Amino acid sequence: MLNPTAAILIIGDEILSGRTRDSNMHYLSCELTKIGIDLQEARFIPDNATKIIHDVRCLSSKYDYLFTSGGIGPTHDDITADCIAAAFETKISIREDAFKLLENYYSEQNIYFNSARQRMARIPNGAKLIDNPISIAPGFHLNNVFVMAGVPNIFQSMVQSILPLLLNGKPVLSKSIKITRGEGEIAVELKKIASDHESVSIGSYPYNNNGNFGTNIVVRGIDNEELERVAEKLKSKLL
Repeated sequence: MLNPTAAILIIGDEILSGRTRDSNMHYLSCELTKIGIDLQEARFIPDNATKIIHDVRCLSSKYDYLFTSGGIGPTHDDITADCIAAAFETKISIREDAFKLLENYYSEQNIYFNSARQRMARIPNGAKLIDNPISIAPGFHLNNVFVMAGVPNIFQSMVQSILPLLLNGKPVLSKSIKITRGEGEIAVELKKIASDHESVSIGSYPYNNNGNFGTNIVVRGIDNEELERVAEKLKSKLL
């Protein structure tokens, strides 16, 4: 049985301009790998409604899960929630449960709960809230799309809250073999080994350590015995 598949959509002009460095894709990929969900695609897009709607429809239909990061804050360019509603042709409005969470939080902080902050309680119809223990403003999931904040520590806390909701597969395991030969020397034999073991993924990563060239071979798969067999073959053929 194949593992469930997933994609991530990173939304924000600040990511594409280089002003903000993304770490959410890396974090999500590591967490999904642990529970056997294969992250197969990542897209980085601007705060553009047409683009967001198109990519949400495309990726949610292509993969078992779609995760989004960014664009659910209080400002005018936080348009992700509206775009998710549009993508699934449903309405969006202030949700009473989300509103109460935010209202209580800002009251406890002695901060005025103004109209901008109230925007974060706008949730597409039919969606379920994703808990946010750090700044309270919730994410949400609708169908197979999980919509989360872009701020890394909030994104990470939201990911942890949704992991139990996901259909797990078999964790992806990996083994690394260091070969003190350049890629050009081992390419032919490496290709043959890869073709003989199509159930595993074999990656080749060259290195240059103070003029000493070599290649790190990483073998990934869900069957540990198969990984061991491939690793031993790589060592016998390439070392």
